[in-house]
Amino acid sequence: MTQTDRWLLPDGVDELLPEAAGRVEQLRRQLLDLFRVWGYQLIIPSLVEYTESLLIGLGSDVELHCFKVTDQVSGRMMAIRPDITPQAARIDAHSLKSEGPVRLCYADAVLHTRPRSLLASRSAIQVGAELYGEADAAADIEIICLMIDTLKTAGLASICLDLGHVGIFRALVSAAAISETTEAKLFDALQRKAAGEIRQSAQSAVQDEATVEMLVELAGLHGGIDMLERARRVLAAAPAEVATALEHLQYVAREVQRRQPEVDCYFDLAELRGYHYHTGLVFAAYTSGHGQAIANGGRYDDIGKVFGRARPATGFSTELKALAKLGADTSADTQGRVFAPYSDDLALWSAVQVLRQAGEVVVFGRPGQAMPPGCDRELILQQGGWHLNSINRG
Repeated sequence: MTQTDRWLLPDGVDELLPEAAGRVEQLRRQLLDLFRVWGYQLIIPSLVEYTESLLIGLGSDVELHCFKVTDQVSGRMMAIRPDITPQAARIDAHSLKSEGPVRLCYADAVLHTRPRSLLASRSAIQVGAELYGEADAAADIEIICLMIDTLKTAGLASICLDLGHVGIFRALVSAAAISETTEAKLFDALQRKAAGEIRQSAQSAVQDEATVEMLVELAGLHGGIDMLERARRVLAAAPAEVATALEHLQYVAREVQRRQPEVDCYFDLAELRGYHYHTGLVFAAYTSGHGQAIANGGRYDDIGKVFGRARPATGFSTELKALAKLGADTSADTQGRVFAPYSDDLALWSAVQVLRQAGEVVVFGRPGQAMPPGCDRELILQQGGWHLNSINRG
């Protein structure tokens, strides 16, 4: 290893220097304040947990993103969290044990073995909110509207909401009575919208031709609100759960747009993000000029069952550093700085403390230090007292 290599970070792992770190921290505070006024309580879960607690019930898609280490105290296997959602579910089910609705939020570091998208950081800061104990559409609408307000707070414009429902695919698969292997093949082909592969896999395992056709058509059921009418016709022979899911999608979209009229809605019935643990509505938010979802979420009812207490649940999350990069820089530090020349005069120390308590940024110089960049005022000794003096750099 060369001297230069010692300072290299692993691929996909980044750090924030002062200017970027200041923007990210300011946005974090703004978002936590937003969550607070919506009634969401902050939690700070542990960075590592035993694997059986952190990964249970979330499927292999989450486990693949998880670093695992051996606990030197107990000898048991631990995992560094790749996602805070299961920790929030554990806290709701096991630690809080409330009977009514519980609203939780978080903003903390997670670590992924692989980046979740091409340009994503493996050392992300996950921000999100979860609503437990409410199974109706009102909870989904609240969470989606909070997600949109989160993006607005970050300064994002031209938000598009992408809506889907994993219950539609699940109902068709259940009616087809196919094996888990065939289901996995259909799932993979559906994500790629490969109609030919879907037909081949379905025809080899499903006897009912109508079900085969519905599975094939599912890949093409995406678009605006008018698409839902076409979906009702195409999926007319599907189990009753499918019609219910379509009604739920339409109702949620309508109510969200009543509250957030500037947001465009798009529907994709082949969108199965988080299929292994989501149970109903799934959603993602996109912004113009960025090809990846900037925030996503959905309903994951009964996830608390693995902790001994099943609860309805819905939530969303986003990545703080990505938000800070994409959003308008509303958190730039435009506040000037005050320079205090080095002195052991306690009167100067007192003057500095008064300014700091008032919110001013004061740089206390060291012996012989020149005024650093960014200072627009200085403390000077005049007539036996320390006074603020504006600096004329012209």
